[in-house]
Amino acid sequence: MNKDLDLTKLLAVALLTICLTSCAMFEGRETAGQYVDDTTITSKVKADILDDPSLKVLQINVETMQGVVQLSGFVDSQSSDARAVAIADRVHGVRSVKDDLVVR
Repeated sequence: MNKDLDLTKLLAVALLTICLTSCAMFEGRETAGQYVDDTTITSKVKADILDDPSLKVLQINVETMQGVVQLSGFVDSQSSDARAVAIADRVHGVRSVKDDLVVR
């Protein structure tokens, strides 16, 4: 009887652990905390780009997923592209920057 109770407790703990961690197990999904962190990163990158006089008039879109910032849109030169990437890369919490900016 005691062994059955121990096995039941072990299975209950295992099931609870699986349920609690399943939110972050699927690629492309974020936990609530990650979503808040990514929203904060996106806001900071956008603000820093707008604060840069050479970039504020350009059409740069910013999205963040699990700390990876994606820059898209249009810039007027290769140096503006590099500047936007550098600004995004120095924001706290950014793991990497995906540069999809187009020079035109």
